[in-house]
Amino acid sequence: MVRLPLTPAQVQAGRRLGAALRAARAERDLAEVAVAAGISPETLRKIESGRLPTPAFGTVVALGRALGISLEDLAENWQPVLSDTARRTAS
Repeated sequence: MVRLPLTPAQVQAGRRLGAALRAARAERDLAEVAVAAGISPETLRKIESGRLPTPAFGTVVALGRALGISLEDLAENWQPVLSDTARRTAS
């Protein structure tokens, strides 16, 4: 099975997710959070930097628990950013 390339919107969503996780981690040590989530520090580094824009669901759940963030809050970062025109059309 061939995996289709990510769309630009999916890449941007992954970057927003990574930024949200990084902000939630704040001053906590990256390795400490990674171990608490059961992933490697390098994996967390890739997620936070946007180099791994589509982490596995279980990884997102574990990071949310380790950081005290709900899945709903994390999911907000995955929503597409609508342009002003798209927002007016959707209303």
